[in-house]
Amino acid sequence: MNPIQQLTHLDDLKFDNNFIRDLPGDPEKNNYPRQVLAACYSQVLPTKVVNPQRVAFSSEVAELLDLSPELCNSDDFTQVFTGNRISCGMEPYALCYGGHQFGHWAGQLGDGRAINLGEIINSKRERWALQLKGSGPTPYSRTADGLAVLRSSIREFLCSEAMHHLGVPTTRALSLTLTGESVIRDMFYNGNRKAEPGAVVCRVAPSFTRFGSFQLLTARRDHALLKQLADHTIRTHHPHIGEPSPATYLIWFTEICQKTAEMIVHWQRVGFVHGVMNTDNMSILGLTIDYGPYGWLENYDPNWTPNTTDAEHRRYRFGNQPEIAFWNLGQLANALYPLIEQVEPLQEALNVYTETFEQGWQAMMTEKLGFNNYQPETDDSLFSDLIALLQRVETDMTLFYRQLSMISAHTQDNDENLILPLMSAYYVPDQVTADYKTHLYDWLHRYIKRVQQDNSSAEERRTRMHAVNPRYVLRNYLAQLAIDKAETGDFSMIDELLDCLRHPYDDQPDNEAFAEKRPDWARHRAGCSMLSCSS
Repeated sequence: MNPIQQLTHLDDLKFDNNFIRDLPGDPEKNNYPRQVLAACYSQVLPTKVVNPQRVAFSSEVAELLDLSPELCNSDDFTQVFTGNRISCGMEPYALCYGGHQFGHWAGQLGDGRAINLGEIINSKRERWALQLKGSGPTPYSRTADGLAVLRSSIREFLCSEAMHHLGVPTTRALSLTLTGESVIRDMFYNGNRKAEPGAVVCRVAPSFTRFGSFQLLTARRDHALLKQLADHTIRTHHPHIGEPSPATYLIWFTEICQKTAEMIVHWQRVGFVHGVMNTDNMSILGLTIDYGPYGWLENYDPNWTPNTTDAEHRRYRFGNQPEIAFWNLGQLANALYPLIEQVEPLQEALNVYTETFEQGWQAMMTEKLGFNNYQPETDDSLFSDLIALLQRVETDMTLFYRQLSMISAHTQDNDENLILPLMSAYYVPDQVTADYKTHLYDWLHRYIKRVQQDNSSAEERRTRMHAVNPRYVLRNYLAQLAIDKAETGDFSMIDELLDCLRHPYDDQPDNEAFAEKRPDWARHRAGCSMLSCSS
């Protein structure tokens, strides 16, 4: 096998910008806020900045793009991926799309602070779209400035890569750069505006097309362009299902339902809460996209949302994510109806989502508990009773499942000693009352009996559990600590976290501090408990 030839200059990237080649664009070339009709994008250049500085880059994503480490450490890399230089083959544009926000149709939205640089074909013949987030206004920015700040950019950069290494379908992040300029933000929309460091993240994905891309065209009754966009998407990203036709559209939508269900199962597995599951934030490829006010479930509370905007109604809370994904797919089905003009097949495709999620959830819980296979006659009650137990007291989800692997299936210990491995998962030990312990003992004895039925060794069970129950996740307080340091000019913790999160399932003795549960000081601190959409 020939070694991959890494590029040493960004002008050598091989661009194939078929999105703008195949689809109509906005004829207006001036960059000002407007309604864009009969077009899928608007061509727009990133805003140049005074003093760009590279903060971090992902070596794995660089490798995907055939970029050498030397190139990623160059000044030209920083200039290009902050938006100061357009390298050969780039044709920057912003996507036009709409969407439902918090359940309400919002009309045209679009890339208000994201600019696509183009799509490259790497040495493996893979297609990767490159996108700068925070690189200035576009025709879709409305009254905003199109910029992003360092705190949100750190969170997006780290989370994109953390999710990938957890095995969750996601967009990726190549780089994080500072602009050298200040951005004014009101973090909690309460009148406390302040200047924050500006930053840009280069995001990478096969495509950034969203549910809302199709919704907007149907809402405008532009069925010809709807078909054109669907045909382009199928031919580019789903060629295995055949040439576009009504039958192919149904196969395509069914695949979207399936991949979305698989993504949500992964979210629930690792305790990830997206926070803004609007239809414009749903990828047509079943990828996690748009990392805004996300969070990881720490104490197991299905009603928790990290988004201050969602604090009252909690539409996007952890426990509601599977239902919201189904609702969003229903809106996509409505958008695709003009291509198919049959309700029943679309409903059957939605049923595939439900079936895929239910089967995936059962398989996921089976793996999290270390069983060889799913046995409904015993496992359903074990699953539901465990979820109820986790909710009764403040229990760290990540630590509990990881420590459960340390429970011996052949122990002669008394009950008090039996639960010792789990005690580190509880935030308030006084909540672990005698009554709670009684229920926990009962569940553990049933669990041990079930484990014994598998006849697996302790090592085999632990290996299975450690493969799906991470030791390390991007806890909110860890991200905030990295942000606090970065805002003083110390970027070391970004690299430390990135390195740790590359191996989230491995025990890392040197990184044990990153596995600890949320400290009390972070319980209600901004950025550690809840966040706004401010970026």
